[in-house]
Amino acid sequence: MTEKQNAIENIKSVGETKENIESEDNIEKQIERGREKVLDIIKEKRETVNDSISQTSVAQAIGGQATEQKQQTKKIECVLEDRLDEIYLKMPESMKHKFKYEGEKTAAKINQLLNKTKINIKKIVNLIRKWLLIIPGVNVFFLEQEAKIKADEIVKIKLEN
Repeated sequence: MTEKQNAIENIKSVGETKENIESEDNIEKQIERGREKVLDIIKEKRETVNDSISQTSVAQAIGGQATEQKQQTKKIECVLEDRLDEIYLKMPESMKHKFKYEGEKTAAKINQLLNKTKINIKKIVNLIRKWLLIIPGVNVFFLEQEAKIKADEIVKIKLEN
């Protein structure tokens, strides 16, 4: 059976007779209008889904960049605090807070430097050196050596990404 015949049979089953139907063309037009409505609804749904997908993609991209930045900052903080456990524990409480705060600021500044196209290792070493100077009674040779080692490790983090 064709669609026209199905439509006619359906109409008959509802109680209408063939005399109530003006013509087969009328049925074809009704079927075509129904198809167009369905296609319009499908098109609208696709557009809605595509819009939400693109909005989600943009949000994920922005969120992904922020997450990468946070991860990179955490890695930098880990490098900065590496091998300083004993020194940190021996500090007075007031110095611990200042040292931690300045370390977080230093990590954020280094992260900004790493995001630039050209990495300026001297600036990174100077930031680390300035931060390490907070340690009371620090040996200058130790300070220079640690600053350079930590700067090299931080540059490796950037190169891995």
